[in-house]
Amino acid sequence: MGEMILRNLLHRPIRTVIGVLAIGFEVMLIVFIVGLTSGILSETAKRIEGVGADIMLQPSSAGVIMGMSNAPMPIKIRDRLSELQYVQSVAPVLLQFNSTGGVELVYGINKTFDEVSGGFVFLQGRNLQGPDDMLVDDLAAKSKNVRVGQTFKLFNHDWNVVGVVEHGKGSRIFVPLATLQDLSGATDKASLFFIKCTRPEHTEDVIADMKLVFPNYTIRAIKDYVSLMTSTSVPGLNVFVDAMISLAVCIGLLVIFLTMYTTVIERTRDIGVLKSLGANSPFIVRAVLYESAALCLGGILAGVALSYAARAGFLKAFPTLSISITPEWILRAGAIAMVGAVLGASYPAWMASRRDAVEALTFD
Repeated sequence: MGEMILRNLLHRPIRTVIGVLAIGFEVMLIVFIVGLTSGILSETAKRIEGVGADIMLQPSSAGVIMGMSNAPMPIKIRDRLSELQYVQSVAPVLLQFNSTGGVELVYGINKTFDEVSGGFVFLQGRNLQGPDDMLVDDLAAKSKNVRVGQTFKLFNHDWNVVGVVEHGKGSRIFVPLATLQDLSGATDKASLFFIKCTRPEHTEDVIADMKLVFPNYTIRAIKDYVSLMTSTSVPGLNVFVDAMISLAVCIGLLVIFLTMYTTVIERTRDIGVLKSLGANSPFIVRAVLYESAALCLGGILAGVALSYAARAGFLKAFPTLSISITPEWILRAGAIAMVGAVLGASYPAWMASRRDAVEALTFD
């Protein structure tokens, strides 16, 4: 049967290649979409964790996605936070969305950010000093093709790029807090506060005190925030991922169905010969299903290769993206494709097994 399946696949090589590529596209779509969403969320969580803070204070309406509310909190909250026991330093940050060349959050910071984070690792240049200074991380510098000494236009304002820092501390672009407040009309406002405790084990105590002083605000330990950065915690994202997986499954199922249906019609006489030689209905069903499984296996291998190729292409074009391809989801995508292949080939296999040997031999 193995030799028969191989010869059947090689009999129509173009149709086989198209079927393999279509199933490969199904696998690639699943792996790539899941990898893109999980990679972005995971990378965002790592950058927030990389700030070095222990606690984050946000407005009461704040969700998991940062920056949805612009700057509703007065910056004088910092003074009250600094008075709490076990609080070492507090850094107010103003968030501003930038949709030029992609979607990203720009951080408006002051010197207290260094106190919380321990300071940037400079690859080039210096720290923020003037009101129009700007820092970019190494990935943003590569993506936007900017270097120290250049002028970069953002929010209809000309900034002087004074430093390139190592990525991993919250944002990819940092500007002076006071300047961003003026540009966004948020004078003396902040979007969030990063709090550094004297010791990590004092985090829960500080949170308990903060809840008494700021009962109407959202208070999260950074470690808890990181655990929330999953597709199930972001409204609508899980639905989007499920919809894309369903679309990919439909593509694979229809491709297998069409391929095996036309194959059965084309080989009606061959089925008649097999039956005349003693092949029973289960044998015919197995032959069709095994052939679809072999076609699907080739598609899975092609899909894995396409996934890595697509990731390499996207990362070259958009260095700031993070796409995580994991063995777990490769196996899941392969299993989904295989189940779809079996389901898609089930009717053609049943139809082939029902063929009458005499009618099949006289089929023209």
